Amino acid sequence: MKSERAKLKAGNLRRQETISGLLFVSPMMIGLIVLTLLPIIATFVLSLADWNFVQGFKGITWIGLDNFSRLFREDTFHISMRNNLIFLLTVPAYLAVSMALAILINKYVYMKSYFKVAFFMPYISSVVAVAIVWQVLFHPSSGPVNQFLMSIGIDNPPKWIADPNFALISVMMISVWISIGYNMIVYMAGLQSIPKDLYEAAEIDGANSWVQLRHITIPMLSPTTFFLLITGVISTFKAFDLIAVMTAGGPMRSTSMLVWYLYDEAFVSLRVGYASSIAVVLFACVLIITGIQWVAQKKWVNY
Repeated sequence: MKSERAKLKAGNLRRQETISGLLFVSPMMIGLIVLTLLPIIATFVLSLADWNFVQGFKGITWIGLDNFSRLFREDTFHISMRNNLIFLLTVPAYLAVSMALAILINKYVYMKSYFKVAFFMPYISSVVAVAIVWQVLFHPSSGPVNQFLMSIGIDNPPKWIADPNFALISVMMISVWISIGYNMIVYMAGLQSIPKDLYEAAEIDGANSWVQLRHITIPMLSPTTFFLLITGVISTFKAFDLIAVMTAGGPMRSTSMLVWYLYDEAFVSLRVGYASSIAVVLFACVLIITGIQWVAQKKWVNY
């Protein structure tokens, strides 16, 4: 009889703990479902429809995969996809610079906190403010960058964001400049976790700084690099704010990317179904690239 009461009491206690746990996580779960899961499902559903949301739900016309067939025939989509793939090159660029700076500051520089703050400031600054500053710097005629280039003898410097041949490169350089600080901070945290014994043993064996960097530092930072690579690739496919403020996808669509193209179709042209098909393609691109990285990391990431 006592054992049955004990089992009943234990069961009630577990039930109460389960209910309490669900109550604690319910705000986050409700937010996740309402703000993330339902919009994703709605996007997949609306990608099969022709809908202008001004007309209300009665204006929805189901057209199947016509949005996708039309999308893959659009020149603007091809240009945006190409620009996005080129923009991916910013990820290895700022990862390499961030790792080099983190190693140098961690090993050779005094006042590390000052340099951490200095490099981190662009990342936490308002993107709008940063974009406006760079607009002034890259002004074709009176900008400080071209004024300097002309002062050293370059008569026809690039027009930067006003030139279709240099606009995307300009945005990429700004993106690298913004991203270096955050990645450097993460790399410095990774450097702190590397056991000092490895370097001491390498020095006893006669390994110089280059050998230690190649065989200890870089392999031990590979999990950090993998994390930053995944998040960096995802962030490049979400690039919008810099483009919206600086170029609005121009000149001549040279900086148009998938998210900007999606925004333009959904909120300017009001073609929500077509914009949803762009979002589905964007989701597929991120999923495929992340999957490839996840499989490939088994060959180069050391845990």
